[in-house]
Amino acid sequence: MSTAIDTRAEQHLHALAGPDAQFREHQLDAIRDLVDDRARVLCVQRTGWGKSAVYFVATALLREAGAGPTLIVSPLLALMRNQIDAARKLGLRAHTINSTNRDAWSEVSSLLESDSVDLLLISPERLNNPQFREQMLPMFAERVGLLVVDEAHCISDWGHDFRPDYRRIGDMLERLPDGVGVLCTTATANDRVVADVSEQLQEGREPAELRTYRGALGRSSLRFEVVDLPSQADRLAWLAQRLPELPGSGIVYTLTKRDADLVATWLTGQGIAAEAYSGEVETERRVDVEDRLLRNELKAVVATSALGMGYDKPDLGFVVHYQAPGSVISYYQQVGRAGRGIDRAEVVLLRGAEDRRIQDFVIEQAFPRREVVDRVLEHLEAVGHDGAMTQELMAQVNLGRSRIEGLMKVLDVEGAVDRNGSRWIAQAGTSWTYDGERYARITELRRREQAAMAAFGTDGRCLMRALQEELDDPDPQDCGRCSVCVGPRFDGPLDALLVRDAALHLRSRPMVLEVKKMAPDSEGRMKKIPEHVRAEEGRALARLGDGGWDPLVQAGRAAGRFDDELVAAAAEAVRSWNVGLGWVTAMPSLRSGALVPDFAERLAAALGLPFAPVLQRVTDGPPQREMANAVQQVANVRGSFAVAGVVPSEPVLLVDDIRFSGWTLAMVAGQLRQKGSGPVFPLALATAF
Repeated sequence: MSTAIDTRAEQHLHALAGPDAQFREHQLDAIRDLVDDRARVLCVQRTGWGKSAVYFVATALLREAGAGPTLIVSPLLALMRNQIDAARKLGLRAHTINSTNRDAWSEVSSLLESDSVDLLLISPERLNNPQFREQMLPMFAERVGLLVVDEAHCISDWGHDFRPDYRRIGDMLERLPDGVGVLCTTATANDRVVADVSEQLQEGREPAELRTYRGALGRSSLRFEVVDLPSQADRLAWLAQRLPELPGSGIVYTLTKRDADLVATWLTGQGIAAEAYSGEVETERRVDVEDRLLRNELKAVVATSALGMGYDKPDLGFVVHYQAPGSVISYYQQVGRAGRGIDRAEVVLLRGAEDRRIQDFVIEQAFPRREVVDRVLEHLEAVGHDGAMTQELMAQVNLGRSRIEGLMKVLDVEGAVDRNGSRWIAQAGTSWTYDGERYARITELRRREQAAMAAFGTDGRCLMRALQEELDDPDPQDCGRCSVCVGPRFDGPLDALLVRDAALHLRSRPMVLEVKKMAPDSEGRMKKIPEHVRAEEGRALARLGDGGWDPLVQAGRAAGRFDDELVAAAAEAVRSWNVGLGWVTAMPSLRSGALVPDFAERLAAALGLPFAPVLQRVTDGPPQREMANAVQQVANVRGSFAVAGVVPSEPVLLVDDIRFSGWTLAMVAGQLRQKGSGPVFPLALATAF
């Protein structure tokens, strides 16, 4: 690259990052590779190194040289918004196509035709849309001047965040003409992932054509500490006590949406400005929360992993984990949000008792069994060219909707099925086979990663070194700052009053159980439940694993009798509900015997209401917790219960111990209504959702 072009690259960098900005090691090398040689480049660099600067500056230089626009594949809406803003600093015309603006296809197509786009960001799920692949990808391949794959570890089976949509990038690579550079970037890739991504980038090319820049992963601005607090009440108290001491504003990560909501509500009640953030929050609200954090109007955003890769707040002062993620690699990616533009940021892991249970669920749900896949393919072959919708497949296999959709996406990418609109069709003449050995290897890898995360902070290694070694950093070193190197800072005694208040918070409000208004038939078709047989809105004292009433619920189930404290709590919840009940009945069980009827009868006495045991369990099917979707859950309940004896006509409280799907209570409520009962109000001691 000529000196003149080097100078122009520096000018673009200054426009992007300020007049004092300088290229870091390998940034300018990568830009030269992409602009001068149109090479394929893999950058594995720590968060904050400036991977986006490489493709922004390269895009500006390529466009000045007459090349086509840059296409960026990115999994993150937050990243897309940040990058569009950054691109404008260089005068680049940036547009995006993602799940929030599908209607923009025709507009972007016109802009591409007129060469009015410099940089186009698309989400990976667009690559898996048949219409998009057929209509848009050929246009991209014909015009694109640079292809960027952000968070490239998602391509790999061995990456911590494998996404089937990313496999479609192979289609794009095959379509690219000679003379188009490719840049893959990631901060979270160990040797295995780097080798896998490299192999896919080199497919059909000489090995020497791939240029890899891999830097050290140590972060001198981060100070790490691990604090073991198995009790949720203790962790809530720690957050209320310690967050005001932490620098600036930051992120508190949870493993589930419900925990994000719980923690944010608690912090707000303690006078700490906090908001919950998850993938289920509407886009407009997420953008608002991100912006308020950027402006330091919030002390903390309590987030799932939805606020992760790509969110850019250089002065983020802390990252705290309310629960531990399933791998050190995921952990490194999340803590990488902190300390990017400041000298010191605090990173604290609060390990909880429920972490392993949640991690196990994620690992065990990753790959369906062979018989499940065979059953899906057999059904698709049986229905032929008409194919089947996801809802129909739920009647065939005991998988939840999201898992079936994930399975079908993998089968689609791997060539076993095709997608036509909302229907899945078996691919004729496919050579696809179920790769059980591969799935087993990946599952074993996930278990090893889980074990490494459990050992983090317990094996005597410097915490920064432990992260570097898990990521195969070529030069891991002790940081001299973490709690292992210089001692803990945040493990002191907790305020006893805060712990008590946190325990009360966990028990404070019963959960609302929503009314089920639609139900699937035996073929999986959803039909309206007539109003006169619907259950009313219900209540639950606890969520499974919530650290509030649930430990007492589980102790009672183990002992064979629920404590009087639970009876009193349930009675108080019913009184505050104030729905005008006339009597109480209980869900019977062949497994737990008198456990629930005994509780319901004691609750009825506490409420001053009659108890009528009018329900009978007539068949012994599998536990409802083993049913994974609504079609299977309804089928499991159908015919399992009977109503015997005289049913009072007044409103009734229908009591159960654990609510897994809600269909048992909903269907039995329908039976009671058909036998002449008044409105049925379900009450569960704990609910799974």
